[in-house]
Amino acid sequence: MVAPNRPKTGTGSAVDWYSAVFELIDMRSFSNLWYWIALAAVWSQASRYVLGVPYDMIQRAERNGGQAEADMEELVRINCNRLLYVAGVSGLWLIGIGAMLVTMLALLGFYYDMEFAQAVFLLGVPMIAVGGLSVHTAGVIRDQALDGRPLRRLMRRHRTLTQFIGMLAIFVTALWGMYQNMTYGALGQ
Repeated sequence: MVAPNRPKTGTGSAVDWYSAVFELIDMRSFSNLWYWIALAAVWSQASRYVLGVPYDMIQRAERNGGQAEADMEELVRINCNRLLYVAGVSGLWLIGIGAMLVTMLALLGFYYDMEFAQAVFLLGVPMIAVGGLSVHTAGVIRDQALDGRPLRRLMRRHRTLTQFIGMLAIFVTALWGMYQNMTYGALGQ
């Protein structure tokens, strides 16, 4: 006689729950849709905000002038002063801690072959470049006391460079992700 199907109790249902959660939050980052969504969101936000100023505000200042331009210039001044203050007060600490983290991610990812560390490295290192570019641009704005058209031109150039870094980063990440998926995806690791 065949035993009737009974619902699983005890650890069987817990194991199924854990496996479902860990399947959703897969540590194999390059085969996970959430990683690619996060990558797109990070670069979308990085190119939308130029030194903390929404790009549509820069466009509105160029079209309308007057109060819109004064608001944009004031917001640029506030964000540049804040960014340069943080860089001046704790810049060396941030560089040291950042170098340690990048080195750790590079070693874990590419020497010890940990895919999650590779994914974070490929997401973080280009953002560090954008951060350095932002500090440089903020310094130029403050030192030259830019306003009006020269300020808007520099902000557009900063956004274009950020978008170029983002396109390059997404391209390299996509190539590395395809390589990882073709190499290790077939092995089932």
